[in-house]
Amino acid sequence: MAIPTSSVHTMPMRDGTVDPVVSPLRLDGVVDYPAEFAAEYREKGYWIGQTHSALLAGAVSAHPDRPAVVDLRRTLTYAGLSERVQVIAGAFAAEGLGRGDRVIVHMPNTVEYVEVVFALFEIGALPVFALAAHRSAEIHQFCTAATARGYVTVDKFGLTSYGDLATEIDTDFPDVSTFVIPIGDESWAAGPPLPRVDRSLPSDVAFLQLSGGTTGTPKLIPRTHDDYLYSVRESARICHIDSSSVMLAVLPISHNFTMSSPGLLGMIAVGGCVVMSPDPSPDTCLRLIEEHAITHAALVPPVLIAWLNSSALADRDISSLESVWVGGAKLPEEAARRVAPELGCTLTQVFGMAEGLVNYTRTGDDDETVTTTQGRPISPDDEVRVVDDAGVPVADGVAGHLQTRGPYTIRATTGRGAQPEVVHGRRVLRDRRHRGPGPRGYLTVVGRSKDQINRGGEKIAPAMVENHLLAHHEIHDVSVVGIPDDALGERICAYVIRRDSESGTPTASQLRAFLRTERQVAAYTIPDRFEFVTEFPTTSVGKIDKKSQGE
Repeated sequence: MAIPTSSVHTMPMRDGTVDPVVSPLRLDGVVDYPAEFAAEYREKGYWIGQTHSALLAGAVSAHPDRPAVVDLRRTLTYAGLSERVQVIAGAFAAEGLGRGDRVIVHMPNTVEYVEVVFALFEIGALPVFALAAHRSAEIHQFCTAATARGYVTVDKFGLTSYGDLATEIDTDFPDVSTFVIPIGDESWAAGPPLPRVDRSLPSDVAFLQLSGGTTGTPKLIPRTHDDYLYSVRESARICHIDSSSVMLAVLPISHNFTMSSPGLLGMIAVGGCVVMSPDPSPDTCLRLIEEHAITHAALVPPVLIAWLNSSALADRDISSLESVWVGGAKLPEEAARRVAPELGCTLTQVFGMAEGLVNYTRTGDDDETVTTTQGRPISPDDEVRVVDDAGVPVADGVAGHLQTRGPYTIRATTGRGAQPEVVHGRRVLRDRRHRGPGPRGYLTVVGRSKDQINRGGEKIAPAMVENHLLAHHEIHDVSVVGIPDDALGERICAYVIRRDSESGTPTASQLRAFLRTERQVAAYTIPDRFEFVTEFPTTSVGKIDKKSQGE
């Protein structure tokens, strides 16, 4: 039953007493859902009054003996995960952490990550989801922006010593409690378990997620239990996962895509299993698919393309794989068409954002829809419009800026310097361009507005050029950017990774001829320069960092 935000809700305090909580937990700078919208979302059953702690408790009750999370060292059943969560929650509470405290979670893909996050949910604290690839500068910024009370990390993972950074945080932020977890060693938290009781309201801000931008320091995005878990439940339903499903966590587990689309939380919602991959390489992931009978995996386009082009495919049995969910960036059509014949599974295109709106292609969609669009919104009450630079709605099929609102799209960001922008009640995301939804409501991501190349007044979408080049059988991957030019403003540069880096082919002249004769593209869209590289610079979540390429 939903708990109305106006009612009194008894809540255990840190000392074990019970204190009435009248209002939901909010943060400075957060704009609430208007009362009429919140009431409508509850009435329609989108918000069901569930917290993340209650989500896990429900899965434990229904599937106690099923495996919940697996990494290279440990396997935890749902009952085992619950036991560890309560013990770790007790350790956090003993350090004075509780409802509303912001705690930076800076951890790789391990079982310990899941234990820690749900222990924080259990005490009503707010995880701030840093990525394992973040380093000192970003963590310092998050501690300041979030006014953090805690920082949790591991001792080391691979070649990275996270413990050294924890020592630095401990020195620079004396009011922040630091926790360094030895991976695989449960003795770090071995005290009495905290009793399982709801310590949050469903309408509380549950955590702070990071924006997915490719430039600058990410903003902190507040999500409530109610709004986020609605998107999780709908994602699980749309993607047809159940207690027999096994998801491979390939991307950073704290990323929004891997957490909720349907991700770790979706798997917990249905009693499925999550297998943690320590890295996204084809050798590692294809082996884990075979060993654990993986059924689903969430990938970004560069990782998918690396799998498709891997020689390891011939040596592994991946017949258990039912579907790959691909999002995070525009998936080239040429790569999309290779998924079914080469991986033997279906493709689900995903376009989502940490701020809210999530789109999926659906089971039963025709091949053209699956390979050329990024799906349609998950909720019948997602409101979407695409507008031109002046804010005027464009016709179906015309590119423009996305505006959206709905039962799981935030009304503002938070953190120092964050300026929420709301136009006509819709969250505005000005750095993305989309083709207006067609009659069925499907969206096509054209790219980010700032990625558009202006070559002498001709506007070129990098994704279009990339798609044509990927049709060449000797190209592994390609990234197209604009580079400054005194005469034209910008010229087109294509960074190309050959399938065989030693072959010397294709050459620049061969690729130009291919575009002219085989693909028959307009002359002004053919790259002025080709750079042959062995890898692309990437952001911390595996997206190609085009900003650094264009510099």
